[in-house]
Amino acid sequence: MLLSKSNIFKCKSFGTALLVWSYRSQLQIQREPSIDLLGAFVEHWKGITHYYIESTDENTPAKKTDIPWRLKQMLDILVYEERQQAAAGEAGPCLEYLLQHKILETLCTLGKAEYPPGMRQQVLQFFSRVLAQVQHPLLHYLSVHRPVQKLLQLGGTVPGSLTEKEEVQFTTVLCSKIQQDPDLLTYILEGKIVSRKKASREPSALPREAASVKDKEHPHSKAPDRASCGTRALTTQLPAETQEPDGGPGEGSLITSLIGLCKSKKSRVALKAQENLLLLVSVASPAAATCLVQSSPCCPAIVEHLCRLYRSVPTFLDPADIATLEGISWRLPSAPSDEASFPGKEALAAFLGWFDYCDHLVTEAHPVVADALAKAVAEKLFMEILQPQLLHVSEQSVLTSTALLTAILRQLRPAALLREAVAFLLGPDQQAAAPEDSPRTLCSHLIGHCDHLSDEISVATLRLFEELLQKPHEQIIRSLILCNLEGRPYVARGSPEPESYEDTLDLEEDPYFTDGFLDSGFQPSTKPPPAPATNSDGRTAVTEIVNSFLCLVPEEAKTSAFLEETGYDTYVHDAYGLFQECSSRVAPWGWPQSLTPLDPHEPERPFFEGHFLQMLFDRMSRILEQAGGPISPLLYTPEHVLALSLRESMTHSHHPYSLNLQVTSVLSRLALFPHPHIHEYLLDPYINLAPGCRSLFSVLVRVIGDLMQRIQRVPQFPGKLLLVRKQLMGQVPGEQLDHQTLLQGVVVLEEFCKELAAIAFVKFPPHGPHVHLSPPSEGHV
Repeated sequence: MLLSKSNIFKCKSFGTALLVWSYRSQLQIQREPSIDLLGAFVEHWKGITHYYIESTDENTPAKKTDIPWRLKQMLDILVYEERQQAAAGEAGPCLEYLLQHKILETLCTLGKAEYPPGMRQQVLQFFSRVLAQVQHPLLHYLSVHRPVQKLLQLGGTVPGSLTEKEEVQFTTVLCSKIQQDPDLLTYILEGKIVSRKKASREPSALPREAASVKDKEHPHSKAPDRASCGTRALTTQLPAETQEPDGGPGEGSLITSLIGLCKSKKSRVALKAQENLLLLVSVASPAAATCLVQSSPCCPAIVEHLCRLYRSVPTFLDPADIATLEGISWRLPSAPSDEASFPGKEALAAFLGWFDYCDHLVTEAHPVVADALAKAVAEKLFMEILQPQLLHVSEQSVLTSTALLTAILRQLRPAALLREAVAFLLGPDQQAAAPEDSPRTLCSHLIGHCDHLSDEISVATLRLFEELLQKPHEQIIRSLILCNLEGRPYVARGSPEPESYEDTLDLEEDPYFTDGFLDSGFQPSTKPPPAPATNSDGRTAVTEIVNSFLCLVPEEAKTSAFLEETGYDTYVHDAYGLFQECSSRVAPWGWPQSLTPLDPHEPERPFFEGHFLQMLFDRMSRILEQAGGPISPLLYTPEHVLALSLRESMTHSHHPYSLNLQVTSVLSRLALFPHPHIHEYLLDPYINLAPGCRSLFSVLVRVIGDLMQRIQRVPQFPGKLLLVRKQLMGQVPGEQLDHQTLLQGVVVLEEFCKELAAIAFVKFPPHGPHVHLSPPSEGHV
């Protein structure tokens, strides 16, 4: 005979009585298989309902009453009963009683009323344990599905709720059930909570159970109705507002609850909610994925939170500070503690962490969900927020938004999101541009920003394009470069091949190379061969290309030979790794291995290198005179294509040097692409250019010509040049010198020519590519 409630309260120690009661109940369940489980189950439920009828103390917390213990006993009985069932899959009398008398709905009402205090916590725990431990499928029953929906309405909406731990446990169980049976997702997301007036007209089970609802909701076993009167009396005593659900369909859904929990200040709660949401969007069922997109606030809610976090980031952030938080993970969204603090650091870390989470969602989600989420990010974040900021007249707005977009691109990985980002930045048009085209697209405006009056904006935008060029999407390089090089219109038609190196360069016809200049003593550091050698495919031999770039800068303008660790060897080894990485990235695109043959009868057509290359060539032609503004060294020490130690050691904050580095960095990225037209146009010094055309090598030749005229006016030029190189490498303290912009430009020019020679060498080595390349001594191949 179980202890009665009245006997318990007569005990001197209430806690001792509960322990005795629990012990005796367990003994009876274990030792008396013939025990009346249904009677015990009803007795416990009756004890809960009688508490509300008899109790007058409204301040006693629920955990100090016998309600938690009675709920635990009811759960144990349900689990024990299921284990004793002879036929698997059949509901026992106690489970049938739970369903028939809508006990879960009543508990949900009690949890909403929060009477006694803490009751919602007890109800959430009971729901979670029942759904997790009872193996019989329950969520298809209307008497389970409806209270689950009501309970979801109560949670996830108020940040900092005292029941967040229980709420996330509840949603974890639901997501686990959905993973086991993806069809459940449709029922849970599309479930509508109706008022009591409509309840009588509803079927008593969801569609999947409609055929057997009569058997399941009204079982054959005649369960005693000893708690029915108590339940009816209980519902009449509760406040009226707790008996009706609030909100329309779609409010308080599983998605809303999960996203609300993702915003929790408790890191463990937020992380578990994010894992649950990630599990939910990765369901394999196409019908469930379609339902998730069309019948839930999943994508809009996720992106709305992303946009809210973006708006919370201060507009005055320094791009250098943004760069320090690269690599933030959604699993560890807080900023690294070892980094210097700055205003807006936490807001920036929160945004980058949530974007990384969105990135993972798109990666792991069903393709239907991934495409919808990527489009939502593009529409709400890229188009509605970022684009107006990038086109704003405020320089600070342009600078910060460009740096943030660069950080976004660096974290972006899934193909669906990359496709939307590329369409946003470059637009759908891949036709070759004309010089007179006005900037109509965002890409045109961004290219214009690379030549902005503000050097900070120029460098930030160049970094954006450098990051974009490292993404595995063919439209990027095709829109920026290849569409203008198709058909090789930069090559002169019908003209004989040049007989010598000098014929190719046409120095006498170049306005930079006047008679006075040639008489000034300029001589190439090494005389090039009389005629370029070619391979069987028509390409200039790599030895000729390497020699041309290494010999381009005259000896009096070279300083690297006086210092260690700045030689050609370092460039070749680093270039090899980067070229292999680039080649792997573009391998699926099916690029040709050889140049497109020229039709000698095809008339020449005007050639325009495109706005992107035009900007880079114009910038390169001003490498000796770039006007420098206050540039932050932490941001603008670029992750250069060859990781040049000279570049990594920059410590000055007022140098055109930074701008020159970034221009050469982008050009080096372009030169790495293994497309024959790119290689020919950027790396072949012997190309026979059509009239009015220029190539990268011809631009460099003109810069050298300008340099040789300038150095005649700089006293003690070799000594000052060597001092500037040592300053840039951090070997000597920095001090302001006359002609410092010119001297720094010469250093960058020398290193850039060595980079290009190294890239050409690893792209087409004389004996095939190999890991341990041994380049020749500098200045000669």
